[in-house]
Amino acid sequence: MKKIALVLLVLLMVASVFACRRQQGGQASSGAGAPRIALLMRNMDEQFLKDYSDNIRKLASEKGVDLNVQDARSDGATQLTQLQTLLNQGYKYFVIIPCVSELSEQMNQLIAERGGAAAYSNIQPTVESLKVGKSFFFASSPEFVGGRYQGQLIADYFDKNAGKAPGKVINMILILGQLGHPAQVNREAGLLAELKTRGYTVNVVARDTANWTPDQAQQKMDAWIGAFKGSFNVVAAQNDGMALGAVESLIQNGMTKADSADGTTLSVPVLGIDATASALASMKEDKLYATVLQDAVGQSAAAFDVIYQHAAGTYQAGNAAGGTPAATVPIDEAPANDASVIGQCYLVPFVPVDKDSSYYKANVR
Repeated sequence: MKKIALVLLVLLMVASVFACRRQQGGQASSGAGAPRIALLMRNMDEQFLKDYSDNIRKLASEKGVDLNVQDARSDGATQLTQLQTLLNQGYKYFVIIPCVSELSEQMNQLIAERGGAAAYSNIQPTVESLKVGKSFFFASSPEFVGGRYQGQLIADYFDKNAGKAPGKVINMILILGQLGHPAQVNREAGLLAELKTRGYTVNVVARDTANWTPDQAQQKMDAWIGAFKGSFNVVAAQNDGMALGAVESLIQNGMTKADSADGTTLSVPVLGIDATASALASMKEDKLYATVLQDAVGQSAAAFDVIYQHAAGTYQAGNAAGGTPAATVPIDEAPANDASVIGQCYLVPFVPVDKDSSYYKANVR
C-alpha cells in the first residue's frame, strides 16, 4: 500500500508540473528556458485580426516560444490590466494590437520599467510612445497608402468604364470603420486624395460607420438603397467584412445585372480593404469588384520577429524583421513621420488586388 501511495504521489507531482507549464491562453508551454512572449489583441472578431493572431501562434510554435495570448474585447482598461498581470508574471516581451493609440505610451512605460520590448501593429502607437526607448517598434502598413490604392482601383474601374461616371463624377457611398480609428481617418483621406489626383470629382452620397462589421454594413446599405437607389455609382468600404455586408445588401435588394463584363454582376462596384480569403472568393464569383491587401502575415511576422530577436538577445538596431527592412526615410503618416524613431518602424506595404493582380491569381481558391 505504501508503494502504491508513493507512485500516486509522484504522478500527482508530475501532473502538477505540467499544469503549471500551461499558458493562460490555453496552449502548452514549450518547456523550461523557452522565450516567453505575450500577444495582446484589442479583439479577435475581425478576420484580419484572426489571421494576424493565427500567424503569431504559428511562428511561436516554430520557434519554441512560450506564447500567451490575451483578447481585450476592445476595452482599453481590460488591456492595461492584462499587461500589468503579465508583467507581474514575468513577461517582458510583447506583440500588441492596442485598443487605442493613446494607450501605447503608458503601456511602453510599464514595459520599460521591466527592461522589456514591444512591437505594435494595426493601430499605430504614438510617436511619444516609441520615444520611451529603442526597444519599442511599429510593424504595420501606412493606412493613407491603403486608401490611395483603393482610390486607384476605383479610378481604374471608371477609366475603363467611362460611361458609368459621366464627366468623371463619382457618386460614392462610403462605409467607415470605427470613427477616429487611425485606419478610418487615413484610409478615407488617401482614397479621396487619389481620386482627386486622377481627375475625378467625388460626391459622397452617404457616409457612416459600420464599426468594421458585416452586419452593420448590410443594415446601413439597406437603408441607403431605400433612400438613394440610382444616385450612387460605387461603394467603398474600409475593410472586406463591411464590403461583403454591402455586397449582400445589393444582392438582396435586386441591384444585380446579368453580365460581369465590367468585373462584377452587381449594379455598382463594391471595394474593400484587407484581401481576406472571403473577399477573394467573392471576387471569383464576380460579386466584390476589388480589394487591397493588408498583409496580416507580413505585419505579424515583422512584429513577432523583432520581439523574438530581443527575447533571444540577437537584436541590433537596423535589423530586418520577418523579411521587412527597418525604415530609413520618414513618411507622411505617424509614427513613421518622425526621423528620431524611423529606425524603429517596419513598414509592410499594402498591395492593390483586382483580378489581374498576381496576388489574386496566386491566392484565390
